[in-house]
Amino acid sequence: MSDLIVRKLEIDLSQGFGRHWLGGDAYRTALFNALSMSFPIGEQMFIDSLRAIPPEQIVDPILAAQVRDFIGQEASHRFVHEQYNAHLVQQGFEYVRGPVLAARIAKVGKLPTFVRVAITCALEHYTAMLADGLLRHERWLAGAEPPMRTLWEWHAVEETEHKSVAFDAYRAIRGSAFDSYLPRILTFLHVSVMFWIDTFIQTTHNLHRDGTLWQAATWKSALRTWFGGSGLAWHFLKPSLAYFRPSFHPWQHSNRKLAEQWLARNAASVRPVSTTAILPAGCATDMTNDGAVMS
Repeated sequence: MSDLIVRKLEIDLSQGFGRHWLGGDAYRTALFNALSMSFPIGEQMFIDSLRAIPPEQIVDPILAAQVRDFIGQEASHRFVHEQYNAHLVQQGFEYVRGPVLAARIAKVGKLPTFVRVAITCALEHYTAMLADGLLRHERWLAGAEPPMRTLWEWHAVEETEHKSVAFDAYRAIRGSAFDSYLPRILTFLHVSVMFWIDTFIQTTHNLHRDGTLWQAATWKSALRTWFGGSGLAWHFLKPSLAYFRPSFHPWQHSNRKLAEQWLARNAASVRPVSTTAILPAGCATDMTNDGAVMS
């Protein structure tokens, strides 16, 4: 039995959100919007990589159940961020990295399964680091419109809950720590370069479309966001380096309590749903009316 829960997000985004929904801060809003733009196609890649693992390679029934519910949570995230991104389109923002990322993912789909899962492990480590910061540092979402704060924190909770699933699946199919180490590290280095290039370009494009790219306040915010107290650069540094340890495992950094505390405070914002209702007939990933839709 899996300890993961697939949840419906009970918020109303039908009226959209402000152009600078994150505390009126153009830079922080542009950065988080850039991340959201990348999520649907990235999360589908995560789903596809784990679904490509032959069932006989994951013999642990608990891990097999966690893989199923990982797919359910990621499908839910993908669906919600598609709605989020549709509002960004209405605001005039284009996902310019989309075609590049789609072409890259098409190539990834032709790689051996263990490499595809290693790529998912690397990106899941980034989402886990981001999730930890969102739940830990109040300043990251300071001033956010309430529905948007709830959306990002819900996503962070579930990324925290399933942060080891892809890693455990990778170890299950790759075997010993020795055999799994080098591909894992080389993949992480490559993914890191691509991830930060894509994020920088899309964030810059968002700011350009917003008309705030060359404003001094924008880049003051960027410096604070990355290098101020509890800045992203400092938050990402230590766990990024930890990934290079041969003995690394995601739960060596135990932060379940952050997720549990958020769920206790926000019980009315989410509703558990059946994985089988979301993923019928062999783990299909299209959401149904009983899935993770926004009110």
